[in-house]
Amino acid sequence: MESSSRPLPQKHRFAGDRSGPRQSGGPRGARPGGPSAAETWALAIALVTGWREGRGRADHLLSDLAGGLSDRGPAQNLFYAALRHWRRTDEAFRPLIARAPRVRLQALLAIAGAELIENPDAASAAIVDNAVEQAKRQLSAAEAGLVNAVLRRAAPGLRETPVPAADVGPEELAGYFSHPTWLVKRWLEEFGREATRALLEWNQSTAHVHVRWRAAAAPTAGLEPTPWPGFFRLAHGHWGDIQPALAAGHCYLQDPATRLAPTLAQPAAGESWLELCAAPGGKTLQLADLMGPGRIVAVDRAGGRMKRFEENIARWREAGLATEIVPQGTDVLELAPEHLGARGLPSQYDGVFIDVPCSNTGVIRHRIDAKWRLKPEEFAQLAEVQGRMLAAAARFVRLGGKLVYSTCSLEPEENAEVIEAFLETETGRGFVLEESAVGRPWEHGHDGAGAFRLRRRA
Repeated sequence: MESSSRPLPQKHRFAGDRSGPRQSGGPRGARPGGPSAAETWALAIALVTGWREGRGRADHLLSDLAGGLSDRGPAQNLFYAALRHWRRTDEAFRPLIARAPRVRLQALLAIAGAELIENPDAASAAIVDNAVEQAKRQLSAAEAGLVNAVLRRAAPGLRETPVPAADVGPEELAGYFSHPTWLVKRWLEEFGREATRALLEWNQSTAHVHVRWRAAAAPTAGLEPTPWPGFFRLAHGHWGDIQPALAAGHCYLQDPATRLAPTLAQPAAGESWLELCAAPGGKTLQLADLMGPGRIVAVDRAGGRMKRFEENIARWREAGLATEIVPQGTDVLELAPEHLGARGLPSQYDGVFIDVPCSNTGVIRHRIDAKWRLKPEEFAQLAEVQGRMLAAAARFVRLGGKLVYSTCSLEPEENAEVIEAFLETETGRGFVLEESAVGRPWEHGHDGAGAFRLRRRA
């Protein structure tokens, strides 16, 4: 699930998927046998700069990098930390700087400020000295002097500001937890004070890497059990241990929240399913593993994500996938029954699964910059598109068949209200809501998600 992919507008003053290996006890940014601190900081500064200049979303910038998580992990940690705390560090630095610095200097300050917040085991002086050294390497001597002065003055406030009291207003909560104030106000009205506080704390914590293990053999070293069957948490320092299993199709990187919709779908052996918005394929694979023998026609727009999906399919087939998966590179809203018929595929299915584009408010811990991309009016805009996509999906459900709707949003407008509105339409009156499941980070300990199973009346 993902939101619209427009570049970050420049008018956003303030500058996610998975965190890689990280170290403690000193300024982060290098690991034994990995990139040097200078290389790591150079990459992190480039990533923050690219994001700040609106060159792409955080996950897209990372996906363009060469190498695996073990190579980019230290820089990714710094990049995500800078985005995670951007508002808090920006508000600490701005009064100390007479003129707005160039973006690369903003990026370095944001990284160092996040280090002061997230690395309490290291002395402030050590973090500042490291940032100054990196400024000398990456920027200029004059800018290094500015970094030294600004960080030494800002460090006490970034490190010693107490956690806000339980009864503070949305502005103070949003400033401390580095979220847009309007979003905090929204959550306070929707979820209440205690849940909102827990959600903000969740979003500001480092995301863990979870692995869904699908091979018959026992999981490899470094995978810790979780409350969710088949899902394991990857321990720090064990990325290399799972790479062979990933390459062989024996496991897949997924948050446990992703299990909600496929489990709700209840695909049965021998069934034929149509999956819409399928790429990059994590839920496709879960549906296939639950189904066994059968067929999934997987539809998404042609492009990079669909290419990645097809590469994933090839790995899964080599690992012994029982389900036939047929990829189709087509826009969901343009898909018509005759298009499928022309390709020798059915126009009606036992089940249709649609994982719609959404606001990502349930996965901010992984997609850290989502909170800065959103605008208040987008929820209604997204809901309108989601409703059209759900109606389009409904055309392909056979009589008595299932229609499963899925988001990674916490917002009622994108979940229950889309379903309620659909059921009031002429098409929707032919369906009944059978079951739903909602994942909330502060209640379930994993990402947020919404899932709904409807049945077409026979």
